[in-house]
Amino acid sequence: MSDVKLFGLSGSLREGSSNSMLLREAARLFGPCSYTQADLNLPLYDADAEAETGVPEAVTGLARQIAAADAVLISTPEYNKGLSGVLKNALDWISRTKGSPWKDKPLAVMSAAAGRAGGERAQMVLRGFMVPFRTRILQGPEIHLADCTNQFDESGRLKGEIYQRELTALMDGLKEEIARSSG
Repeated sequence: MSDVKLFGLSGSLREGSSNSMLLREAARLFGPCSYTQADLNLPLYDADAEAETGVPEAVTGLARQIAAADAVLISTPEYNKGLSGVLKNALDWISRTKGSPWKDKPLAVMSAAAGRAGGERAQMVLRGFMVPFRTRILQGPEIHLADCTNQFDESGRLKGEIYQRELTALMDGLKEEIARSSG
């Protein structure tokens, strides 16, 4: 599986984001693969702007990257009991593209948040948002990284053995799902 292409969407634009670090750790624990992270710094979705100028190239490029990936990883922070506006905006834009870049795509979701629930509610909302895209979303193990700013060492690796074990199990499940889709 060394030629596997993983594509990550982080619900945070922040430099040093725990969600971006979690995605990179997931790719590392997946094993040999190529990993690319999406640029979700997109204009706000506006139906009038779309009618006037069409879907922005940044969005159609994002949809092409999703379609070209063997699997997608999404990590979201939790803002006010939901996922980030950045991630929701990206999903809204992607839904406006031609084709179905998400259809039958293996997908692993996770969350990292400062609170003690680790973004559990945001992840639940995200799972619901992915239903119309008809992805093959993994059901577990669920990764809710609590107290996220204290869970990584200086090199960006997860400190906790439990989180490492669960994230490895999620990536093993993703490998199985990719194998099913290519078999």
